[in-house]
Amino acid sequence: MNILNTLIEYFRFPFVRYALIAGVLIALCSSLLGVTLVLKRLSFIGDGLSHVAFGAMAIATALSVSSDMLIVMPITIVCAILLLRRNGTKNVRGDAALAMLSVGALALGYLVLNVFSKSANLSADVCSTLFGSTSILTLKRYEVWLCVGMSALVVLLFTLFYHKIFAVTFDESFASATGTPTGVYDLLIAIVTAIVIVLSMNLVGSLLTSALIVFPTLSAMHVFKSYKRVVLCAAALSVLCAVSGILFSILASTPVGATIVAADLLAFLIFSILGRLKGK
Repeated sequence: MNILNTLIEYFRFPFVRYALIAGVLIALCSSLLGVTLVLKRLSFIGDGLSHVAFGAMAIATALSVSSDMLIVMPITIVCAILLLRRNGTKNVRGDAALAMLSVGALALGYLVLNVFSKSANLSADVCSTLFGSTSILTLKRYEVWLCVGMSALVVLLFTLFYHKIFAVTFDESFASATGTPTGVYDLLIAIVTAIVIVLSMNLVGSLLTSALIVFPTLSAMHVFKSYKRVVLCAAALSVLCAVSGILFSILASTPVGATIVAADLLAFLIFSILGRLKGK
């Protein structure tokens, strides 16, 4: 009862309500995207793009841009398109390009922050950006509305093109042979990936973003086998873990991002056990 009363008291603060709204929407979008990326064996793309977003955010901070999104979103989208192209260059394989871009952007971002940042507590700012320790609890109203708009766009695109994304995900060659413009849908997936990565940075930070994409999908795949059921289960599980992680972090004063990922990890272990029992 004391816990319930404490939560009711916290809900009177706008930043808690903002955090829950943004957390639910980001978790939902991440899980929808995660199913496609995991099945296309592009799970690690989230980690690479999150580092790119960190580097872009550092540049935006150095330039004192009024809104980070003006720089972070376009740069991340361009890099996502380049990384998710079907054919890489002759000299650099896709996985090598991802590794170079990931560590390069991370190093460049940290260097730019150290040289140009005017913050009195640079270490705390970097830690918050990398691990999402306080970002989600400091959202402003316009940032929440931006999150709502971007999330609505992602869900709308996924709903409208569900069957095409399904076809491209499972057999791109067959989809292309039947007349489906696979390049267009690969481009769509790249743009959605970039949007979700940038949004997720506010929730769990740039280093833990891939967890939101991978864990719910892998958990659902342990129990369900059909694409539709995996998508629905991953979405519900991701939202549940995000809400429980945010509430626990508020009550226990733990880092928000790490707590949400820990909840996802716990759910993954539970679903792994359920999957083994179901297999027997």
